[in-house]
Amino acid sequence: MTTLLAKLARNAAGDPRRIALVDGERRASYGELWDAARRFAAALAARGVGAGDRVAVLLPNSLEAVAACYGTWLARAVIVPLNVQARARDYAAWLAHARPALLVHEAGSTEVDAAIAAAGLAAMARIAVGAAVEGVPGWDDAVAATAPADDVPAARDDALAQLLYTSGTTGSPKGVMLTHANLAANVAAIVAYLELAAGDSIVSVLPFYYSYGSSVLHTHLWAGARVCLEPNLVFPHLVVERLARERATGFSGVPSTYALLLDRVDFAPHDLSALRYLTQAGGAMSPALTARLRATFPQARVFVMYGQTEATARLTWLPPEQLDRKTGSVGIPLEGVHIEVRREDGGAAATDEPGEVWVRGPNVMQGYWQNPQATAEVLRDGWLRTGDVGRLDADGYLWLSGRRSDMIKTGAHRVHPQDIEEAISELPAVAEVAVVGVDDAVLGQVVKACIVRGGELSADQVKAHCRARLAPYKIPKHVEFLAALPKTASGKVRRFELINAIAPQGAT
Repeated sequence: MTTLLAKLARNAAGDPRRIALVDGERRASYGELWDAARRFAAALAARGVGAGDRVAVLLPNSLEAVAACYGTWLARAVIVPLNVQARARDYAAWLAHARPALLVHEAGSTEVDAAIAAAGLAAMARIAVGAAVEGVPGWDDAVAATAPADDVPAARDDALAQLLYTSGTTGSPKGVMLTHANLAANVAAIVAYLELAAGDSIVSVLPFYYSYGSSVLHTHLWAGARVCLEPNLVFPHLVVERLARERATGFSGVPSTYALLLDRVDFAPHDLSALRYLTQAGGAMSPALTARLRATFPQARVFVMYGQTEATARLTWLPPEQLDRKTGSVGIPLEGVHIEVRREDGGAAATDEPGEVWVRGPNVMQGYWQNPQATAEVLRDGWLRTGDVGRLDADGYLWLSGRRSDMIKTGAHRVHPQDIEEAISELPAVAEVAVVGVDDAVLGQVVKACIVRGGELSADQVKAHCRARLAPYKIPKHVEFLAALPKTASGKVRRFELINAIAPQGAT
């Protein structure tokens, strides 16, 4: 099987001057990207990092982040992309769990320094992107000035390639183990249904440390296409200007991405006629929003998709020609993927009968890093239990109706309630706390904290406490104070009752 690394090497050899990445004012060709990856591999070798070692990357989307990823694979090591929007408490848990041999991060981050100290990894090798800091060499000296590494024997298809952290952080980190074969199978299948080719280009706003953003990057590099990095959606008009300026043929987003663009940008002055495909995943998009999107870009094919990090990225896709007939469905399985809907007793559900979605295929993870118990809970005889509830119709199309887990999907982020509950519980005036996701027209869901007070405490104090300790997307939008949390006879919180709970003292 062709690996992502081998494909990049071939593209660089075949047409080294073709542009691979646009990062701000920087434009890197395939030859230059491959050279940067080889230099990073050499920098790893100089620091004793080799096969099977983990290399953590804590960077926003950038040329350096991509070079570090492919350079890590060239060194036969394992890439561990970390969420740059997190905080020291998250970083410390991830680093302590993955125990990387080297960390690449932006220079001058006090959060990183605090996390390294908390994780007890002061001796870990580091490379800083930006100006060198005391004891930490900068990228220019450590990588750019290093002679490129020679090609080394390719890692086996079944070798571990990537750890992606999902769900729990401070409580119980879950590092999804993906092999080179997992990545290649998923990328090849996506390239096939999107019909990607070297003439394509995409403006990417999705972070590489999420499976969706990672798949956008790797699918386009696989096809020899151009990836234009746009740092964020704070200024949505800049995203649209980039789409027009680069004559982008594609764009990918979650429902909130499209809602933001459609609500805040006047598309009339921009020539976006080159757009031929739009992809959407990361949660259900309302039929109304889908209709607006199609009306705004009538020439573009809209691909509704569904997946999980534990399945590398993608599990199903809805052919654009079926959008009207199958509105609300997430489509059919990718090539090589098999889907079953099962009842509680494990038996196969009948057509249109709801049950848990189970999947099997070459993209399914090997398990969770150093967590055999969690692995055993979701992997059964080669099948992955997704935790999602759905049904298969008579045509084999999958329809989702909810989740068995309590995970909160807010925008492009996945949040486990426990992370926020642990932070809020640090407040002395909190007797009990439970966190849930509530519906939001733009983000899909937002965070709501339900608190039983044991002393004087305001909603503003709760939010300020969270703001100092958690990533912005984890800060509760709503805080409600209750006399007691609804619980089962065994003492478990009935979270579903909290979604529409009405606080006796009001809500904020």
